[in-house]
Amino acid sequence: MRRFVTLLLALCMALSLTACGGSDTTETTTDEETTQTEGTEAQTDTSDIPGLEDGVFTVGMECAYAPYNWTQMDDSNGAVPISNVPGAYANGYDVMIAQKICDAYGWELEVVSSAWDSLTPAVQAGTMDANIAGQSMTADRMAEVDMAGPYYYATIVCVTTKDSPYASATSIADLAGGTCTAQSGTIWYDSCLPQIENANLLAPAETAPAMIMQLQTGTVDFICTDMPTAMGAVAKDDSLVILNFSGTDGDFQFATEEERAENVNIGISVQKGNTALKDAIDAVLSTMTEDDFNTLMDEAIAVQPEV
Repeated sequence: MRRFVTLLLALCMALSLTACGGSDTTETTTDEETTQTEGTEAQTDTSDIPGLEDGVFTVGMECAYAPYNWTQMDDSNGAVPISNVPGAYANGYDVMIAQKICDAYGWELEVVSSAWDSLTPAVQAGTMDANIAGQSMTADRMAEVDMAGPYYYATIVCVTTKDSPYASATSIADLAGGTCTAQSGTIWYDSCLPQIENANLLAPAETAPAMIMQLQTGTVDFICTDMPTAMGAVAKDDSLVILNFSGTDGDFQFATEEERAENVNIGISVQKGNTALKDAIDAVLSTMTEDDFNTLMDEAIAVQPEV
């Protein structure tokens, strides 16, 4: 009997140890899974970002600046509704970038159409969470807002017509005396065109389409813009030609390479001090290369509507 009791006690102890061992393993696995889950949530939980508490990323753009952004009347090619223009949809490179950011964090994208000169004040006032609108990362602009990016690297070029006497220009010196313009509030108008000797600089155009229209109608001899805008215009009008002087002594000049970079790097504006949102956007952009940006821009140019 004693031997039976001893064996029974030993068996109970063995079962107890086995059960404890199983419990420890389960608890360890659960702890690891919890840690992993908490880590994932820490990377994707953005509810504490100012302006994003509701999970809606409100983005301002002109919706009239192809191929960065434009307006169309259906949702083809991934277009999204323009919240303040019923029945209209926004598409373009900026919309594609905005959607990538939203997809990364599970945000809902809201696009608001805004005039170029109203974009920065809207971010400053908190009406927009961000502007994704083809804005250069200039020192002046970054004194007013913080900027994530770059999300594109844009070369400064001129555009003229194929039958223009300026079509064979190989430097800005060859553009001397020409009648020209660019979009208002841009370095193209404020810094670049004034470098052309004896240029007849007309009043700036309110929008990129208006600038291109002035060239197409013969109001100006050439315009100054960035490469994506020029490529988009040429893709829809084969009478136009791009004048690209970059990398030559005949290019537009800046005081330093740093100044040149800030004028060709395109960034995303957020409210001053909203570091959490800037960092969240930069985290997404950092996963993309310059080739990725160029490929996406090519996609935008391919689907843009007629100018």
